[in-house]
Amino acid sequence: MRRYGPAVLLLLVGAAVLRISLFSSLYLRYVQPGLRPYLIASGALLALLGVAAGVRTAREVPDDDAPHDHATDHTHTSGPRLAWLLALPATALLLFPPPALGSYSAAREDAQRAAQGVGTFPALPAVDPVDLSVAEFSSRAVYDSEHSLKGRTVWLTGFVTHGDDDTWYVTRLLVSCCAADATTSKVRVRGADAPGTDTWVTVTGTWHPKGRLGSSAAWPPELDAMTVKQVDEPSDPYEKR
Repeated sequence: MRRYGPAVLLLLVGAAVLRISLFSSLYLRYVQPGLRPYLIASGALLALLGVAAGVRTAREVPDDDAPHDHATDHTHTSGPRLAWLLALPATALLLFPPPALGSYSAAREDAQRAAQGVGTFPALPAVDPVDLSVAEFSSRAVYDSEHSLKGRTVWLTGFVTHGDDDTWYVTRLLVSCCAADATTSKVRVRGADAPGTDTWVTVTGTWHPKGRLGSSAAWPPELDAMTVKQVDEPSDPYEKR
């Protein structure tokens, strides 16, 4: 069985990649939708290489009559033994894919308040409530010189994080390419009881102005809640830049 170690490892990794990209939408927890074809191609290639390696190994006939160097045997067999350790994360990904980033990642990410400047934003749709991403609401609340959120009712969807003094936030993570570059956007919710951490909710409410535009006092923005509804985690949990 030791001879088949590399082949099995390739098959495990390939199957894990195909499971999250070809047979489900779990890949959206880690990368942007546009990278799916590359994941599928990579998983298929790894699986084919695993099959090819297994077939080649099966065709090889060991020469039992040849003299054996025990020191050399130990050197050559230690590699495959160590390779089996690499099978553990591949098996874990195949059987137990990790969840999307949540409150722990959000708590470690400082808001990038200085990345923007005060200015104007495009007009919002005329309908109320208007469905906004958490990032767009945050940008308008903190930087929009035209105060386009004033008097408007909005919907925000995200997961719940908690702060000090019983404060809580509707939070989303933004990605450019994959989960490794995620940054945090959050809005404090006022006037409603806090659901449990990492619960996904849709909050309907109105902007609660505070602080001078573009200043640290304006962050994080706040929302006076009208309703808070628990919802399922979306298949794509991240907002896009």
